[in-house]
Amino acid sequence: MRYYPVNLDIVGRTCLVVGGGTVATRKVDRLLECGARVVVVAPQCTPALEQQASAGRLLLHRRGYRSSDLKGMFLVIGATDDETLNQRIHRDAEARHMLCNIADRPRVCNFILPAVFSRGDLVLAISTAGKSPALAKKLRRELAGSFGPEYGPLLDLMGCIRSKLLAREHAPEEHKPLFETLLERNLLALVAKRDVQAIDALLAEVLGPGFSWAKLMEVA
Repeated sequence: MRYYPVNLDIVGRTCLVVGGGTVATRKVDRLLECGARVVVVAPQCTPALEQQASAGRLLLHRRGYRSSDLKGMFLVIGATDDETLNQRIHRDAEARHMLCNIADRPRVCNFILPAVFSRGDLVLAISTAGKSPALAKKLRRELAGSFGPEYGPLLDLMGCIRSKLLAREHAPEEHKPLFETLLERNLLALVAKRDVQAIDALLAEVLGPGFSWAKLMEVA
């Protein structure tokens, strides 16, 4: 395995996208979804990027790329079809020890972007090490059929339970069998059916009093 899997926290971090086409638009959308502050540099861009800039969701410079654009950036994504420019972005980023991704050019990336499928805070990433994005997308579609929308609220519920247990100063190792029991007792199926009465009964049996769907999900 060549690549080191990692999830980056980019909330509030400034990220640069060079390019203004459909690929750049997709990259920008994902960065914004993850809370990044996005700067786009491109002589021309899609109407979607224009709208986002007008709404103040991103900063758009309608011009060509400059090496100085990398100053203060956390990462850069090159999304152009200009190979010379892509190579320049890569060299500039490497000189600054920056995270750099060039769309569809894994050889000039120091990180690659996997195909991502999500249900709320559940995120599943599929990587083929850049060898076959088409296969990664196919697997993502298959995962979408295996993981329903109930996984989102299930994860919210489990997170709230974990926070409440940790507040009681229990050792985290003590919690593992509790969560395993909840999952083995089909908590997922109960969440899918929104059977609140059965959920509350299961929570009380496994965790004791003070745990209920309504109270826990108020915090989620």
